Amino acid sequence: MAEKPHLPVPSEEEQERRRFHMVEEDLAGRDIDDEAVLDAMRSVPRHLFVPERLRDRAYCDGPLPIGEGQTISQPYVVASMTQLLELAPSSKVLEIGTGSGYQAAVLAEIAAEVYSVEVIPELYGATTRLLRELGYSNVHVTLGDGFHGWPEKAPFDGIIITAAAPRIPEQLIEQLRVGRHMVLPVVTMAGWTQQLQRVTRTAKGYTVQKLYDVRFVPMRGEIDRRQQ
Repeated sequence: MAEKPHLPVPSEEEQERRRFHMVEEDLAGRDIDDEAVLDAMRSVPRHLFVPERLRDRAYCDGPLPIGEGQTISQPYVVASMTQLLELAPSSKVLEIGTGSGYQAAVLAEIAAEVYSVEVIPELYGATTRLLRELGYSNVHVTLGDGFHGWPEKAPFDGIIITAAAPRIPEQLIEQLRVGRHMVLPVVTMAGWTQQLQRVTRTAKGYTVQKLYDVRFVPMRGEIDRRQQ
C-alpha cells in the first residue's frame, strides 16, 4: 500500500489563526472562562511541541503521539486542568510528567515558577532543549520519578499530574500548600476507565472532587511498581 503523502506544513501565520480559532471554539466556546488560561492557550505555539509530521493537526482538539509511547494532551483537557488549579501570577507549580513540555509552557505563562519532573530520559533531553529555545526560563525540569515529587522545592501552590495514577499519591499532597489543589487523572476501581480529580489539601488532610472521565497514559515509576 502506498504511503499517504505528507500534508504541507502550515505557515506561522496560519498556525496562529488556527490557534486562536481553537481557543475561541473549543475552549471559550465550552466552559473555560479563566482569562489567564485563555491567554496562555493563545500564546503557546502547540505546533512546536508536536512532531513536524503532525503539525497540520496541532490545533485539532485531540491528543497526539510524541514518541516513547507518550502523547501531548487534548487542548481542552490542558486548559481545564490548568483552570482547576486556580493559579495566581505569584504561584509556584509542580508538574509530574513533562512529556512534550506543552503543559509546562502553558503553566509558565500564568505562574511565576514551574517545576516539572520527567521519568523518560529521551523526552527529558528533547523537551528541556525546546523549552530553553522558546525562552521559558521559569520552567525547571528534572529527570526523575514523579512519585517522589520535588520536595526540595516544596511547598507548591498547585500540583498537576499528566499521567494516570492508580491511586491518589498522598506523599505529593504533603508538598502542597494547605488550601491549594492537585489535579490528576486516577484509574477507577474497575481498572478500565480514568477520572479527572481535584484534590484540595486541608489542615487535617484532603478532600477530593471527582470531575469527568479522561484517557491518559499510565503514570510510570515507583507508584506503578507498588501497584503491581
